[in-house]
Amino acid sequence: MHRIVASIVTLQQHIVTLASSPAIYCPTSCPHCAFGKLWSHGCYERKADRQSPASESLNPVLIPRFICLGCRQTCSRLPECIAPRRWYGWAFQQMGLLMLLTDGSLRKGSRRFSLDRRTLRRWWTELKERHHKFQWFLRARFPELGRSVDFADFWRHCLQAMPLSQAMAWLDHEGVVVP
Repeated sequence: MHRIVASIVTLQQHIVTLASSPAIYCPTSCPHCAFGKLWSHGCYERKADRQSPASESLNPVLIPRFICLGCRQTCSRLPECIAPRRWYGWAFQQMGLLMLLTDGSLRKGSRRFSLDRRTLRRWWTELKERHHKFQWFLRARFPELGRSVDFADFWRHCLQAMPLSQAMAWLDHEGVVVP
């Protein structure tokens, strides 16, 4: 199952899409048993809007859930703008990673983005650990990324060609587990 619904790139777009056509989020089959019939099973809340001031915040953001009639397991799908299992969105992570890719230090990045150094280090380490798998799938789909020579060069080219959210959504659709 694709965990990320591509092309929903802002929280405002997600809220409008969820209200007007929530069927877009429904998976075609159960990710647990592959049974074909899923029903809406309410929503859960995420605090995905970390950039807006409290008075203008879109939180809580609703994420639709679905239940399988066969195995009774539940699943959910996220819009492209919300990273699975992450506190911060893809756009914010991209800014931090770009700073590190352009010879920034963890200390500078943590000051500039008001992040803990350990958070920035974790993003960096996870990207490095998964780099070979991510690069293989991305180069297969986007041959222009094949011209890079190393880790930093590849990700600079990749993030110039597309946002991190789009790269991760594409990897998700290929079946690769993304953070």
